[in-house]
Amino acid sequence: MSLFAKKSLQSLLAQAGDSEKGLKRTLSASSLVALGIGAIIGAGLFVRTAAAAAQNAGPSVTLGFIVAAIGCALAGLCYAELSSSIPIAGSAYTYSYATMGELIAWIIGWDLILEYAVGAATVGIAWSEYLNNLLVNVLHWKAIPYEWCHSPFEHNIAGVHGIINIPALFIVTALTLLLIRGTQESALVNGIIVVTKVAIVILIIVIGWQFINPANHTPYIPPAGTYTDHQGISHSFGGIMGILGSAGVVFFAFIGFDAVSTAAQEAKNPKRDMPIGILGSLAVCTVLYILFAHVLTGVATTEDFRTSGKEASVAFAINKYMHGYAWLEQLVTIAILAGFSSVILVMLLGQSRVFYSMSKDGLLPRTFSAIHPKYKTPYKASLFVLILVGIFAAFVPGDVVGDMSSIGTLFAFMLVCAAVIVLRKTDPGLKREFKTPFVPVLPIIGIIVCGAMIFGLGWTNWLRLIGWLALGFIVYFGYSKKNSTVQKELRGEKADA
Repeated sequence: MSLFAKKSLQSLLAQAGDSEKGLKRTLSASSLVALGIGAIIGAGLFVRTAAAAAQNAGPSVTLGFIVAAIGCALAGLCYAELSSSIPIAGSAYTYSYATMGELIAWIIGWDLILEYAVGAATVGIAWSEYLNNLLVNVLHWKAIPYEWCHSPFEHNIAGVHGIINIPALFIVTALTLLLIRGTQESALVNGIIVVTKVAIVILIIVIGWQFINPANHTPYIPPAGTYTDHQGISHSFGGIMGILGSAGVVFFAFIGFDAVSTAAQEAKNPKRDMPIGILGSLAVCTVLYILFAHVLTGVATTEDFRTSGKEASVAFAINKYMHGYAWLEQLVTIAILAGFSSVILVMLLGQSRVFYSMSKDGLLPRTFSAIHPKYKTPYKASLFVLILVGIFAAFVPGDVVGDMSSIGTLFAFMLVCAAVIVLRKTDPGLKREFKTPFVPVLPIIGIIVCGAMIFGLGWTNWLRLIGWLALGFIVYFGYSKKNSTVQKELRGEKADA
């Protein structure tokens, strides 16, 4: 029973069945760029930028965005090759199963669970922060008490401890129930949200530029040192380590770009359109991110982002420093809440699909692939995801879950880069609609850049990743290996229906 037993391409095609026959190559390069921009811009930009400036890099968080973008671009090219090598739609989990075998597929699938679960929780916590801003500054109501919108592991400067983040738990629950009912965003609504998010970013850049205080950018790269936040957690601040640390933190802002690579089978001309879609959307978002971070760190101080401006940082900066633009603060708050909701929905949907796929393969209990008799959705998988994400959202601090999502995704990206190198050696004749250039050089550089960002996130996050992987190996060797459909076939046993 090989740990690296592969799922045959024929079985993948048979399993895909009728659902794959309807895929048509209708997406142009511009459509893929728009898809990428819509998937990328979200909580990472509006929340993690201030966190990275406060904890790691100060104004040089802009350089962190450049490092993160390089890592994403290199991984994205590798994603594009893998997704076009296997002629069905699917995640990194699906095509790694057919190329590198079950154990690697399990690791990537387990990492995707971490990415989507804590990613959705991070955005849910950010949604909670901006909800309070909406209640106070837009509707002029009372704020939700600190203890009911924060983790029990957090306390404010006055010493008030959190108990449970009820708003974050609420939005995750509400969107999960919508997914179980089969509710999907229409292309029109999704398009409106994308345009709104981009417009907000551009407005903040254009209007905020005149409020930049040059003193806030001096020195642009702070001297190397250590910053300990009010929760007692130490961070490398300033210098090279600060920039690498900020890259790992703001990397969360780029999570979602791989949605472009998963659309390879629907691109009109994958050889031309995939690199344009991946690199084009990354280029547009990177330019917007750098300008946005430059403005935000120029308008407000690093100390602001460590204290009263830690939550709902964009609205805070507008309210405190950009006098006469109260309307922009209100618009930002409402637009960000809508944008966050769509991002959470997509992440919850992706999470439930990963659970569904792994369950169908026998790596997770079969109950997770059960389909609701009325709504025709994997409702049991969605309910379990709700429990998992709900626990993170309600009881874990936003900084912790954000970094966990980043480090899990970075590790998965390193495996994807390695997969391209391995597949070129083991199956050189495989038809590839798109080829990553300069293999193995670019994938190796991708591994190094992503590894450097993991290094910059610090030892506490390394331990969390190691702990998550250790838990995954316990599940795999304790349950998955014995119940795997592929392993049962190798043993000559009848696979479950």
